[in-house]
Parts: sequence; structure tokens; C-alpha cells
Amino acid sequence: MVRYVRRWRLPGDGNDPLAVTPELSEPDIRRLRRLIEDCIDGRGGEAAARRKARTIGTAFSTLNAAGRRRFFELLAASYDDDTEAIDEAMETVYRAHNPEDRRQAIDELRRALEPRRERLLRRFAGLDGGLPFLIGLREDLLGHIATDPALAPVDRDLKRILEHWFDVALLRLERLTWNTSAALLERLIEYEAVHAIESWDDLKGRLGPGRRCYAFLHPAMPDDPLIFVEVALTEGIATFLPVLLDHTEQRVENPEADTAVFYSISNCHQGLAGVSLGDLLIKSVAEQLSRELPNINTFATLSPLPGLRRWLEHALDGGRITLTPSEVDALSPGDPEAALGALAALVRGPAPAPGDPALEAARPVLLRLGAEYLLHQRSDTRALDPVAHFHLANGAVVDALNWQANPSAAGWERGLGMMVNYRYRLRQIERNHDRYLDEGEITASDNVRRLVASDQS
Repeated sequence: MVRYVRRWRLPGDGNDPLAVTPELSEPDIRRLRRLIEDCIDGRGGEAAARRKARTIGTAFSTLNAAGRRRFFELLAASYDDDTEAIDEAMETVYRAHNPEDRRQAIDELRRALEPRRERLLRRFAGLDGGLPFLIGLREDLLGHIATDPALAPVDRDLKRILEHWFDVALLRLERLTWNTSAALLERLIEYEAVHAIESWDDLKGRLGPGRRCYAFLHPAMPDDPLIFVEVALTEGIATFLPVLLDHTEQRVENPEADTAVFYSISNCHQGLAGVSLGDLLIKSVAEQLSRELPNINTFATLSPLPGLRRWLEHALDGGRITLTPSEVDALSPGDPEAALGALAALVRGPAPAPGDPALEAARPVLLRLGAEYLLHQRSDTRALDPVAHFHLANGAVVDALNWQANPSAAGWERGLGMMVNYRYRLRQIERNHDRYLDEGEITASDNVRRLVASDQS
């Protein structure tokens, strides 16, 4: 969390510095309040307001965690909606009968509906370095909201501003290669959130033959990606992660490749959480690959199940797991209680070695429970697994559940070694998206549905 605030410190211009204590004392708040009022109201003109916004932002960058929290509390308590002004504006709209008077009254109502703090946040956005600063501001704010829900309205306003500034029309899709600027490539290593990039050689392999990497960039942040996706060009849908991450052999482009496998998607900035970027990135990359490489006609992911192990541990603790007779026989013949104990010990234990007899005995039940988790475990109407929700909301299909696709310790921790292929059928994306979001329907292949049905055997 702290790294973004430090990197995106809003630079001062040397004018009108505001020295504050790190914890933002009461005298500091009184002086800051006067400056905020002047900035919001535009006293002294636009240039003066911008200068004061920079002074406020520079002061914020010197605060410690307690001081930043007090700053957010000030914005939430003192610069929220003016309910009295809103009521008066609504009454004016109601009384206005002349069309011109009504239009003017509606304009006044719109202005009244804008929280006063939003004008300050918009002034931040217009400064040099302002957008990165706002991203860092929101990232810090999100950390405080977890313990203070009263700050949520500030996040609502900040998110709305970021959605405006990071609209798709302002973004640029760029393929990143080994010739991309070193500053941007360094960011890839830092931001990779799914499969850590171990070295520069590892990164070079991910950008080399048979691989692609695409990112969304913003003009205000040309060397700092917003989100990026790593792609492998393969024959058929890949089901085993180590093959995609193995760069020990020199590769060449495979002319027979017919599939683009999205094996890592990383949102780079927590401050942009909830700002829709990922769905657009996948669709944009799929369309670009279709144009550049006509042989590529299948688009799929090889994705982790980051919540599976935790869900299964809780389900076992709560006595919510029932084994079929064949599963009991595989784990501990004739003893259902011992079979459940063996399953629990495996799930809670370290990653087993490939071919471990206990792992192989649990294969049918773990595949069944993995499919149950994907298709039927919900948080309200959305899939419980966050990666599943992301792809389903983007219009994908749950195509396959792959046994021990990631046999590493990290793969075991995330999803007991299993990974999912989500498939993007371009002509069905909009329909699947609507069915999932409107009706909670999860589109899945027959093979995955049969795994769940196996509990009836």
C-alpha cells in the first residue's frame, strides 16, 4: 500500500508550502481546512486554486498513516453533500414552469448534488502528476475503509473521478516486447501478481517467440501499465502451467499455433480497483490477435482457483462435505469418518509429491469438489471464487478443470494444484455476460458439469 503513495508523491512547486505534523494535529487541520475551502471555492482564480491543490497534495504526502486517516475523515465529515442546498434546488426545480427556468434550475440541482470534496479531487486530477497521485490516494483510502465504513462516500467520489479519467477512449493498448523501455519492463516484474517473474531472463522468455504481452497505458503514465496480460500461442488449449513458464529452450514461433492462452492477468494498481479494465483488455487483445494471426481461433485462460483451498477447509470444519461410496473406498475403505480425516489431512498439509498415493486416491473427490466450488458456491449471486467471477462477468465459459496443472507449492496453496480453462467464444461473450450478471447463470462445458454430477454415483 505504502509504495504507491511514496512513488506518487505529488511534487511541490516551492510556493506556499504547508508544513504539517505527520499525524495532522488539530491546529494543522484548522489551517488545512482554510486552504481546502479556498481551493474548492476557487478564490483568487483557477491558477490560485490549482496552486493550493498542489500545496494540499504535497502536505498529504508527508503524513503518516494516522494523519492520512484524519485527512480522509475531514473530507468525509466536512465536505459531503449539502443536503440543505439539495433540498432548495429540488424545490426550485419543482416550482419552475417556464422551460428556460426549469433548465437553469436543473443545472443548479446538478451542481448541488456534487459533494464539495469532489471539486478538490478534480483539481488534484488536473495537476502534473495528479492522476498517479489520485490512484495512490484511493489505494490508501481503501485500506482505511476496511475499519471505517464512514469513509466509503469519499471512495465513491474518488472512484467516479478515476472512472472518468481512465475511460477506454483515453487508454492505449500496446504490445510490450524486449525493446520496450526498461522503466516499463521493470514495472512488469514488480506488478506481476499471478506467476512471479524470477529474473530478467524469465521476463525475456515471456516476451519472446510464441509469447505475447499486452498492456493498457494512459498518456499521463506512459511508463506505468494499468493492467497487462501474458499470452502463450499454442496448439490446443494448454492444461499444464510449467510448460508455459519454461524458457530454458530457445523457442521459435509455431506456425501451427491455433490458440491464445491468457495465463497471467495482473491489475497493477489497487487504487483502480473496480474501474473496469480487465474485460476490455482481454477482448481487445483477442481482436488484435485475430487480425494479426488468422490461425488463432481459440481464446482461453489457464487460471488459478485462489479461494478453493480455504473454502474446502471451512467446509470440512463445518461438516459440510459428504463422500460417495467410491470416494470412501479410495481414501479409507469402509470407514467414512477415516476417509474424511484423510481428505482433511491432505488438504491442510503441504504440497504432496507428484504421484503421491494419497493425492491420487483423492483425485476423484477433489475434482468433484473443485467443480462444485466453481459452479455452485456463491457470494450473493456471484461466483465465490474471485478469478471465476472476473472471467464469468467478462462472458467466458468454464471449459475445463485441470488436475495438478500447477504442481508447485504456490499452486497447492492457491487451488490444490488444480487450474481452470475459461474459454472466450467471441460470438457468445455478450450473451454469457448478460446471463451471469442478470440471472447468476454460470455457463460451463458438459465435462465440468459431469464432475459435479459424479457425486450421485
